[in-house]
Parts: sequence; C-alpha cells; structure tokens
Amino acid sequence: MLSLRRPRALVPPALALALAALLLGHRLVPDLGGAGTLVDSFLPWFGLGVLPIAGLALVLRSRSGPAALLVPVLAWAALFVPSAPDGGPGGLTVVTQNVGAGNPEAGAAAAALAGTGAGLVAVQERTGRTGPAIDSALRPGHPYRAFAGTVGLWSRYPLGEMERLDLAQGWARALRARVRLPSGPVTVYVAHLASIRLGETAARDRALAELTGLLRADRSPRVLVLGDLNTASTDRRFDALAATVPEVRTGFGFTWPAAFPLTRPDHVLARGLTPAAATVLPAHGSDHLALQADFRP
Repeated sequence: MLSLRRPRALVPPALALALAALLLGHRLVPDLGGAGTLVDSFLPWFGLGVLPIAGLALVLRSRSGPAALLVPVLAWAALFVPSAPDGGPGGLTVVTQNVGAGNPEAGAAAAALAGTGAGLVAVQERTGRTGPAIDSALRPGHPYRAFAGTVGLWSRYPLGEMERLDLAQGWARALRARVRLPSGPVTVYVAHLASIRLGETAARDRALAELTGLLRADRSPRVLVLGDLNTASTDRRFDALAATVPEVRTGFGFTWPAAFPLTRPDHVLARGLTPAAATVLPAHGSDHLALQADFRP
C-alpha cells in the first residue's frame, strides 16, 4: 500500500508546480489555434486552479501538497498583486468606453461618462444609431470634438491638429489629436482595434503593431492612449505597446463581458503623465465596462 500511496501523493505537488510554470511561463505556450492568446487573455483566472489541487491533496492525504501550493500562489501574487492602483486625487481625469454599436442606453452611458467630471472622454462604437444620443450627452461640457469612423474624443480643452488613423485595418477607426491642456499640450490617441476570435488574431496583431510603431515614433513629451484594443494586459503582444506607453493600472480592472467581466480589452495608457488613481465604471447597457483614470497635476 505504501508503494502505491507515495506516487499518488506526489500528484498534487506536481500539479502545483505545473500551474506555477504555466502562470510564469504563459507566453511560452504555443499560439496554435489561438491557444496562447486564450491563456494570456484569461491568465488571472488560472490562479483558481489551486482549489481543485488543494482538494486532491486532501483526498490523497498528500503531506507535501499544501506546501507545494504556495508556489503557484506566490507566482500568481508576483504577477498580479503589484497591479493595484496607487490612489489619490488627480489633476486630469479621463474616461473611455466601448458603448456598444446598438446600445439603447448609449445616451445614458455617455451621460455617466460626462458625470465623472472627466476633461477627456473617449468613446468607441459610436454609430449612426448611437451617435446623436452620445453627442447630446457630451456636447454641453465637452465642446471640442474629433471623430474617426466609430471612435470619438470629446474634450473640455481646445484641440489642435487631428489625424484619422487607419492602423492597417482598412478604414480609419482610430485618431490622434493634440489637446491643449492648461498644463501644456498632450497627444491623445483613441483607438478601437480589430476584434479577435479563437485562432483569428492576425487583423488585431497588425493593428496593434501599427499603433505601437506610431507611438514609438511619437516624440511628444506627454501621450495618452484610450480605447478598446481587444488585447488583454497579459497578452504577449501587449508587452511591446506597454513598454512604449505604460498602462495605467486598475487592479484586475476586467471590463468584458460587462455582465461577468473576465478580461480587460479596454485600456488607458500614459507617458509623461503621473497616474493618481484608476477605476472601472458601470456599463449602462454596453457589453464593456468603462474605465476612468486620474492624473496628478
């Protein structure tokens, strides 16, 4: 009996170490059929794997199981605990949301964004159906506007030059605008990158690479990127973008699907600005939650 129990007792520690290896080495998972992107996108949830392993250790009476479980727990903590926001008041507030192309509550969603007191509001999926309600809600407090396809930027502050961006998507669904803040100019990018499906990321990958290239070439001292990038923070292809313009972290900050958020395709990134706080806001009929970020003066 001892010879049989001992190998069984080694199963929970082996699974715990495998889980830790997956967490720390997720970018090494081959992206065959989109498997790597899937693991990257939902990586924080893999931490729940410690629960069945713990149950198995209990059933098999594995003495080394509980100690081995500390390895994936510590690996998970190293990856995600540092992503908590700093907190504190900010001198500039920005918000962004994919409001949903057919959202019957688009006006309410836009009004909620305006109600945050944000100086800059970015919207994705502004369509002929949702546009009038969104414009009506945002125009009073944000008289300066710029549009490209289904994305828009509303500002309390004057806008300088604006450029519509294709980002290798076949049509302009992104923009770059110069905003004249009281503290000085900031270059703002608003983007909605191509959607992804399991095994179908090529269009998103091209758009993400194009955006990253533009940001690398942009010598503006202060840069903001707002939008639905259809790329999770843990996606291996997000690293190059975040290395160019760092993400403003919001803890996990899951934004999609709004009913039970599992991942974060929506982002605020900033260079040359000091983040003070960030949070996730209600959806108001969209399948994406909104994001808010505050920056110190």
